[in-house]
Amino acid sequence: MRILAACEQRNAFAQLDTIRSMTRMSKFAIPLAFAGLLGAQARGGRGNAPPAINSCEVHPDRTVTFRLRAPDATDVKVGGDFVQGAPALQKGEDGVWSVTLGPLNPAIYSYTFRIQGVSVLDPVNPMIKRGERTSESLFEVPAETPSAYDMKDAPHGTVHENWYQSKSLNAWRRIDVYTPPGYEAGKGSYPVLYLLHGSGDTESGWVSIGRANLILDNLIAAGKAKPMIVVMPYGRARQDVTLGAAVPQTDPKAFENDLLQDVMPYAEKLYRISARPADRAIAGLSMGGGQALNVGLHHLDTFHSVGAFSAALRSQTMDEQYKEILADPAGTNKRLKVFYIACGKTDSLFEPAQAFHEILTKKEIRHTFAPSEEGHVWRNWRNYLTDFAPQLFR
Repeated sequence: MRILAACEQRNAFAQLDTIRSMTRMSKFAIPLAFAGLLGAQARGGRGNAPPAINSCEVHPDRTVTFRLRAPDATDVKVGGDFVQGAPALQKGEDGVWSVTLGPLNPAIYSYTFRIQGVSVLDPVNPMIKRGERTSESLFEVPAETPSAYDMKDAPHGTVHENWYQSKSLNAWRRIDVYTPPGYEAGKGSYPVLYLLHGSGDTESGWVSIGRANLILDNLIAAGKAKPMIVVMPYGRARQDVTLGAAVPQTDPKAFENDLLQDVMPYAEKLYRISARPADRAIAGLSMGGGQALNVGLHHLDTFHSVGAFSAALRSQTMDEQYKEILADPAGTNKRLKVFYIACGKTDSLFEPAQAFHEILTKKEIRHTFAPSEEGHVWRNWRNYLTDFAPQLFR
């Protein structure tokens, strides 16, 4: 069994997101009031520094021990997407708090420590998922067999981080772009997938915890997916996430304008992206899944493939919202090459996803409906991307 906690990895993937997170330090750094509570956390002590601790240790039985040196704290908990509530850590005589949880299923998980009710990042762990409101630390429980998102001995693409000027929003915004292995050495154009994040995440989410770049690397290396460029924009249309202001509700039309009028022209100018509608796909998770449906299905002259992962749908408005495609099934089927809908059976969004599937089936609009186990979690969304990407551009 391969057992290696992601919080111990020292690869370029970790360093990339750590560098990104430094640009958010003023927003996400631990308040100075907690400096004394935490004490020294360094992995390698020197002088009078206390011995190093392994803050997130994954054991061979898939249990995980969390540790935090906080000698002056009186209450420490850990919370994340792997546990209900926030279990308490116990304080040792050396001032190190700890708890062992699990066993857990193989996956990548996120967590934060909660010191006297305030959520903070693990100060030792370089693996971070940057979010709109808060960031979270990451760890991995590896499977016995290789996963679709593992770092493998295969050609790797490149993740580019860019700033672009959105004229429609009058703002500078961030965008991540994945180019496949061999892109730099070639001259031809590539098909493109516009991949959208969910509420609470940013443009970096599909790389930091979604591992979209590694999933594509592995699918391409195995000959299962066509080499493609993946464009990952920021989905909040009225907010530059670097400003640190409160995050407003997304304006669907404003995001649509930003994507069509600013993101796409920018990406097509900077990268060798095919302008053929048959070579364009749009997909997303949760909020981004709703955006993918809204933009993609209303612009079938632009996107010939659409994917919705745990999409934010409203059962009561589907007939009206998508009346154009529902009124012309033959025309929809002619233009829409791949139409993929997936959702976990325990997800609160499963019922509207199933209702949309039934509406499409009744109208004889071709699509794939892929219900899965579990709920509104990255474990599902990575699997959906792994299933969806090989269907594109065939």
